[in-house]
Amino acid sequence: MEKRKLGASGLSIAPLVLGGNVFGWTVDEAESFRILDAFVDHGLDAIDTADVYSAWVDGNAGGESETIIGRWLAARPGLRERVTLFTKVGSELGEGRKGLSARWIGQAVEDSLARLRTDRIDLYFSHWPDPQTPHEETLRAYQRLMESGKIRAIGASNYDAGLLQDALDTARSEGLPRYSVLQPEYNLYDRDAFEGPLSALCQEQDIGVVTYYSLASGFLSGKYRDASQLEGRARGGSVGKYLNPRGMAILDALDEVAEARAAAPAEIALAWLIHRPGVTAPIASATSVRQVESLARAVSLSLSQDEMDRLTKAGGQART
Repeated sequence: MEKRKLGASGLSIAPLVLGGNVFGWTVDEAESFRILDAFVDHGLDAIDTADVYSAWVDGNAGGESETIIGRWLAARPGLRERVTLFTKVGSELGEGRKGLSARWIGQAVEDSLARLRTDRIDLYFSHWPDPQTPHEETLRAYQRLMESGKIRAIGASNYDAGLLQDALDTARSEGLPRYSVLQPEYNLYDRDAFEGPLSALCQEQDIGVVTYYSLASGFLSGKYRDASQLEGRARGGSVGKYLNPRGMAILDALDEVAEARAAAPAEIALAWLIHRPGVTAPIASATSVRQVESLARAVSLSLSQDEMDRLTKAGGQART
């Protein structure tokens, strides 16, 4: 499987990243192990998680996903060299454990390393902007971690074009490491935040892009077409906002291309992302081995320009 360069990070990955947000939430440890095994067996290699996953679940405190991934790696000697690990710092964990201060980054990275049972994090993201902490302080903290070998590269998640440019300017003026990867929300439906200035900046500055909510909380799988189907679903509230004429138009386009390709709508939605300008790889979660197999099929799809245009038009006129 051909790998893609992840911006200027020095890392290369297969063109799809496994989302670890479901581990310890909608997927237990045993099934998580099966999913992770299937993922690497298909030649895929990048896994995304965060220290906060999945603190929103009753009884969880955060760190559950990292812990499961760490146990999986510990049970499979030698596998660590075959995978690229992403994790994040900055989200609210309670008791003052949040943000991008040097103090918290220094503690949080040690906690993540311990849970992941590894000596290094390949790509460490600022999960959310922290208006209380200057870019210089954050980037200097990352510099120390890179010099010590605890992290290899850094990225930013949920940064707009202005904020990302400010961080890049600070890195350049102070001689500090710069963000080489962006993790934005981006999919066939949710496009405004990334398309335009942010996408252009990433392409101009050789910043890799790994998208989250790549399937719009599962809506682009085509499973949900009526509000009654969302009852009792873990992400029901998130999916409901897509049940409108525009959302249905997108599903119609996905159905059309999927039928022609003998593929699933989710596979087509991911293939569209994989072939969008500036996108390195989408992040997608799986709750079963069967879904991992579907993710692998998405990577092998090569959509025609007419198919790309049909999908792009259904989701709204692109600005890039």
